[in-house]
Amino acid sequence: MVLAMLDSATIKKINDFVHQKPRTIQEVAELLGKNWRTADRYVEQIAKETGSISTRTFREGTRGALKIAHWSHIERIHSQEFQERLLQKIESSRKMEFSPFDIYQHVEEGKRNAVMMTAENYAYKDYVKPFLERAQNQILSFSGNLSWINAAEENRNIIDVIEALAKNNISVKILSRVTIDSMKNVQKILSINEKIGKNMIEIRHREQPLRGFVIDTHMARFRESRDPSDYEKGELDERVLLFYEIFDPEWIEWFQKVFWYFFRTAIPAEKRIKDLQSIHNVYRVG
Repeated sequence: MVLAMLDSATIKKINDFVHQKPRTIQEVAELLGKNWRTADRYVEQIAKETGSISTRTFREGTRGALKIAHWSHIERIHSQEFQERLLQKIESSRKMEFSPFDIYQHVEEGKRNAVMMTAENYAYKDYVKPFLERAQNQILSFSGNLSWINAAEENRNIIDVIEALAKNNISVKILSRVTIDSMKNVQKILSINEKIGKNMIEIRHREQPLRGFVIDTHMARFRESRDPSDYEKGELDERVLLFYEIFDPEWIEWFQKVFWYFFRTAIPAEKRIKDLQSIHNVYRVG
């Protein structure tokens, strides 16, 4: 976690203040005895690193612009009843039991896009590089075992793309399984922090069915794969990849809240790795 300029007492003070009701940045500044710019930096840092609060600017671009900080924990996650049902389904499902289409179908036309690729006609890749490179502030990743970091696209390794983003102070938060089979991938991407000399990447262990990214506040992209071996003969003739892209600000905010809801209660990767490494390897002789 990167909250270097903030001590825990200040973080708690701001969180408690905003939890009571939405606050202007000026109100936070007066609470802390700081100027507006410092209070704004503190609020944005807490929002970026913990997701406990969010901000919204009204009349943006005018002299009367007003920036508000508001609480964004689970009690604010559902604006619609069907979104509550979706969250419950995501919580209880494994990868093959939940389709991102169940979310996509609720998004207004014009604020979404979907494509399907077949393994026969395309290299079986995620084509994620151009989406990652759009990030200007933060990437939230819903992952399985982080296998995507080993891919290469457009003659560039995806792990190198992540490193370049981290160097440019793009925060990368990842939900992934941290298990015996995924541990090498987790260590590989976390090693970027040591390499660049700052902690821009954080991974926590959580099994969940989504596979995709939320890029800043302007887009979300989820991937779904379907293989004939998972179906009865004749139901699906070839392996396919489906990509769902969503640009609706309200849905993107919902995805962010879902991510932080899982992330706050997930186990840090470093602890999982330490515990996994404590398992003794016993060799049988004869």
